[in-house]
Formats: sequence, C-alpha cells, structure tokens
Amino acid sequence: MDAVVQFTSQSQGRDRIFRATQYACALSVYLLRNNSERKDLVAKLKSLETNMSAGRKLFRLGNTINSIEAAKRTMQLSDRVLCLCLTAANANRALYFICDNVLWARNVGLIRDIDKERWSLNASRCYFLSLVTSLTRDVYEVIQLMAQKARDRHFRQKMELHLNESSEVAEAVIPQLDAFLFLLLESLRSHPAVALDVLKNVCDLFIPLDRLGIYQSNAGVVGFCGLLSSVIGIVTLAQPKLRLRP
Repeated sequence: MDAVVQFTSQSQGRDRIFRATQYACALSVYLLRNNSERKDLVAKLKSLETNMSAGRKLFRLGNTINSIEAAKRTMQLSDRVLCLCLTAANANRALYFICDNVLWARNVGLIRDIDKERWSLNASRCYFLSLVTSLTRDVYEVIQLMAQKARDRHFRQKMELHLNESSEVAEAVIPQLDAFLFLLLESLRSHPAVALDVLKNVCDLFIPLDRLGIYQSNAGVVGFCGLLSSVIGIVTLAQPKLRLRP
C-alpha cells in the first residue's frame, strides 16, 4: 500500500495512470464501435477519455522546465552520441510541452486568438522528433550491448552451440542472420531496461505518425500502442532498475 501511495503522490505517476486510462478508453471505444447495444457505454468512455486527456495537460504544465534542465544535464555527458541524442530528445520534448501548454490555455479560455490545429500539429512534430532521437539512442545502446556480448568468450561458445543445434533453421534463414538475431535477442534479454525502452518508444511512435499522416493506422492501433506504452511507463516508474539511464 505504501508503494501505491508513493507512486500516486508523484505527478509522473498520476500522469501515467491517466494516460493508461485514456488509451484504454480509446481502445475500448474502437472495439465497441459497431455494437449498437453499447452506445451509452461508448459515449461514457469517450467522455472519460477526453477528461483524462485534459487532466494530463494540467499535470504537464511544469514539464517544460524539467525538460530544459534535463537537456542541460545531458549536454555534460562525455559520450558524444548519447549527449547529442538525449539533448535533442529533451529539447524537442520541451518544445512539445510548450505547444501542449498553449493548447491547454486555449482549451480553458485563457488564450483565444490561436490556430488550435496548427499548434496541435506542431506539438505532434516535436513529439515525433523527440521519439526519433530517443530511438536513435536506443539503437546506439543496443549496438554497444551487442558488441560487448560478441566479445564475451562464454557467449561465443553459447552461440556456436545454438547454431549447431539448429543447423536446419540456420540453413533456411541464412547462418549470419540467425547469429545476428540470436545476438540481438540475448543482448536485449540480459538488459531489460533497454528492451523496455525500445518497445515503449516504438509504441509511442505510432501516435504522432498517425496524427501527422506519415503512417495512417486506426484508433485501435493507436489505443493499443498507447496503452502498452503507458503500462511500460508505469512499470519503469515503479521499478527504477528497469528504467534506462542516463
């Protein structure tokens, strides 16, 4: 119970619970869209989804400053690739939160004379760029892990044993590809924080891709990916050892 109280007392914890609820509602609405007997339930779920989205915008009012401070910290990293990727991700995230705050002010009537659609698209663009740079960082981390794993003598013996045991499969899918996939999966399995971050960012990527029209999916795909990403976010916040650092 103490862990639950501590989790919900954090603004990030509340935001991720709201986010999971928002996308769970979106997914449920999509699944029930053709059920004429559940129209009242669908209407309630849509209303709940809207309220969750509005609540999250309120929670994110101070996140611009947090992202700017995070960008300042990542600029000090000695690894140049991590420095570039994380600083760019945090800078784009700060711009996204600025757009999001303007949209919140527009929704509550504090600002009127703005183009809501234009600001919404700008927010999606910044979110998209933030995710792309975060995924670039993930790829860099995975490459580093794979290189480290490949140098391990015990792992090389394990890989040779795997290739010998599955020789028929290796011949069908090309030995080099089989060895690469085995190395990739073993690297991710031994570092769950990296695997979860990759999965979370890939899921999140479908949201701005759909919004910007780069890759059109549907509300069901967006709802499912958003829900899965939110659950991963809750898990990594509750279990800091599963969070990728820095």
